[in-house]
Amino acid sequence: MATAIGGAAAAPAAEPGSRKRMAILTTVWRYQSHGQHMGDRFLHGYPMNGKWQKPGLDVVSLYVDQTPKGDLSRQRAEEFGFKIYPSVAEALRLGGNELAVDAVLIIGEHGDYPDNEYKQRKYPRYELFKQVVEVFEKDKRVVPVFNDKHLSWNWDWAKEMVDTAHSMGFPLMAGSSLPVTWRMPSIDLPWEAEVDELMGVAYGGVDSYDFHSLEAIQCMAERRKRGETGVAWVEAIRGDAVWKAHDSGTWESGGWNRSLFEACLSRSQTLAQPREGFTHWKPTYDEIRTLVKDPVAYRFQYKDGTRASMLLQSGLVTDFTFAGLLKGQNEPISTLFHLPPTPNVQYSAILMSKVEEMFLTGKPPFPVERTLLTSGILAAATKSLSLRKKVETPHLSVRYTAPRESTFCQT
Repeated sequence: MATAIGGAAAAPAAEPGSRKRMAILTTVWRYQSHGQHMGDRFLHGYPMNGKWQKPGLDVVSLYVDQTPKGDLSRQRAEEFGFKIYPSVAEALRLGGNELAVDAVLIIGEHGDYPDNEYKQRKYPRYELFKQVVEVFEKDKRVVPVFNDKHLSWNWDWAKEMVDTAHSMGFPLMAGSSLPVTWRMPSIDLPWEAEVDELMGVAYGGVDSYDFHSLEAIQCMAERRKRGETGVAWVEAIRGDAVWKAHDSGTWESGGWNRSLFEACLSRSQTLAQPREGFTHWKPTYDEIRTLVKDPVAYRFQYKDGTRASMLLQSGLVTDFTFAGLLKGQNEPISTLFHLPPTPNVQYSAILMSKVEEMFLTGKPPFPVERTLLTSGILAAATKSLSLRKKVETPHLSVRYTAPRESTFCQT
């Protein structure tokens, strides 16, 4: 499961035949935080395929960076019998002198942290990862690691995380629930399809839900012919510039194909109603402009020429949809990334089932490069939005091949 450094044996934390042990490193653990949603799955299990799935690993240690009002970490430790340690190293070594766990779950989301110059929240995912790597290096053993959401707000750090995992030989997986949740209809981009233009429509703020929509686009885009080769440039626009781009109606004129937008709205189950008494009225474009107070759009072009747009339409929708126009076809394919309601957020359980699979087998079900590229697109988009100009991205030459078999939930 774990690959050794320099030929040394993999970490013998669990005795042969015994249950594997995992450490959780999180920024906060409070109600409905990512720490709570993900950590709880490994404490008491989760529903999957019509059964209650008991986790195949035991949580034996926790490091929590902040304990704001409503903190649940102490309560969970007492109830489930694991220990909270004051440092990452101690959590990985269980207070001893060598690596003593079989897997590491990093959840760097939520908490009180500053923003960078482009208003990205500086969650310490990289810093937590680096402390994990320091233990691996000193103890000359490695285990699988999962990192929640994007790898880092800093592109250089994100790339370093992936390069480090490859060079040291440990499985690294990252990302969010969007690529693995249910889809309505249950479709994927056809394997090795030739793609003209893609779109995701979502809601929420910059450096937040935009990541989810970008990753939803990427898990589709990566299946196109010749695989992933990276992104050439990113352009972010806001306010009236979004409506001007939309009115242009074509990529060449600075906008997007409006049939993709129509297809996304037609898949939405949360379309806002501008007219009293109607339950499913399709808003006119003038009504959409009234509903959406702060429109944001990211336009980016892949190095192979494929085009993609991500539109934040808060006030119009509260879900995530996708549409794609394949070469030689007049009508887009489209789907809704289905997210069951809070507080259960079953989509988090689906993601943790994939993480558990990786922890137990040592084989990530999809490449970490997907999240690496998405992290880079988001970093470039926030920079473009701040600078108000297109950002060339020669550094986003991320090449990888996606798995042919679909990995989203279909049961």
